[in-house]
Amino acid sequence: MSLDAQIQRAVELIRRSRHMVAFTGAGQSTASGIPDFRSPGSGLWEKDNPMLVASIWAFRLNPRTFYDWIRPLIETLLHATPNPAHQALAHLEEMGYLKVVITQNIDNLQQRAGSRRVLELHGHMREATCIRCYKAVPVDPGMIRSLLDGRVPVCECGGTLKPNVILFGEQLPVRVFNQAMEEARRCDLMLVSGSSLEVAPAADIPFLAVKSGAKGMIINLQPTAFDRHAEVVIHGDVAEILPRIVEALDSPS
Repeated sequence: MSLDAQIQRAVELIRRSRHMVAFTGAGQSTASGIPDFRSPGSGLWEKDNPMLVASIWAFRLNPRTFYDWIRPLIETLLHATPNPAHQALAHLEEMGYLKVVITQNIDNLQQRAGSRRVLELHGHMREATCIRCYKAVPVDPGMIRSLLDGRVPVCECGGTLKPNVILFGEQLPVRVFNQAMEEARRCDLMLVSGSSLEVAPAADIPFLAVKSGAKGMIINLQPTAFDRHAEVVIHGDVAEILPRIVEALDSPS
């Protein structure tokens, strides 16, 4: 099927849907300059072993290793802005089609694009929690300056502060994960945007949706295991494809 035909099929599915849900991964934000994890030559795991730099065990043993690894990413996040893929999903919500975005991303860009309901499966960088006393504090400009200067943030009790992102070896936030699973069971259309669907248990959510009776669509550069379950499969850049779908929805039928 041609790209134009796939886009038209996507438009038809969206127009017929009553409860559409989007599931986004790192590919949603690459056009904003944020690297994904697995792309050959540019993925974050091309250079570093995630178990050594981004696991809860590594963090507890040596938090400086984690902060040395994430510092360049923090600098990138500070300068990143929402791209057309984020804006397209926000517009789909504004049009009344999209009910919620379930995201694996921690960059806050979907919210900044205007989306009002976003479920962050892998946490966010807006707060940090002490691994000793469990006090949560906002990640304010002072903490960010300290991080960029190479310092490890410390709680007033002396414990190390960890950003509220989910590291390897940690459970997903229970309330958010349960909400995401409920949305997957409830939706009649699941759009996967920019995710390789390789990190469990988050990656199980789109499969739960189609198992519960929803139609599936996926837009991703590389093939995934979800492709054979989806009615629309587009291997392309979400920052190019999603705006074309929204433009076609805006056009008269």
